[in-house]
Amino acid sequence: MAEMTQITPFVNCRDLAAQRRFFEDMLGFTCGFQADNYAFLRRDNVAVRLLEVDFNLDDPARQQMVYIDVDDVDALWAELEPALSKLPEGRARAPFNQPYNQREFHVSDEGACLFLFGQGIEPSA
Repeated sequence: MAEMTQITPFVNCRDLAAQRRFFEDMLGFTCGFQADNYAFLRRDNVAVRLLEVDFNLDDPARQQMVYIDVDDVDALWAELEPALSKLPEGRARAPFNQPYNQREFHVSDEGACLFLFGQGIEPSA
């Protein structure tokens, strides 16, 4: 039986250059390919496909969320926090525990996508 190895979301954006800089400068991704209105970026075993679109991303129906599982959410936050601290207020939320046994931090990109980085934690007593 064939094994699925990765899911790679398409992330819509208004400005491909700005969105690419966000992923590279804030989240540590590397661009493997770019053409016109499309870019493919990767970090470790995670990849995203950026797509510049001309429709209204302010429409809540067009907004997106992507969950990225990591093995050490606090270490990743410590790595990214110096860059993320330069974002406008409210665009990055420091690690916190969720009631569904995940520890997460959240980052809003340059457009209409919220990225949630998380790892499983033991249930609290």
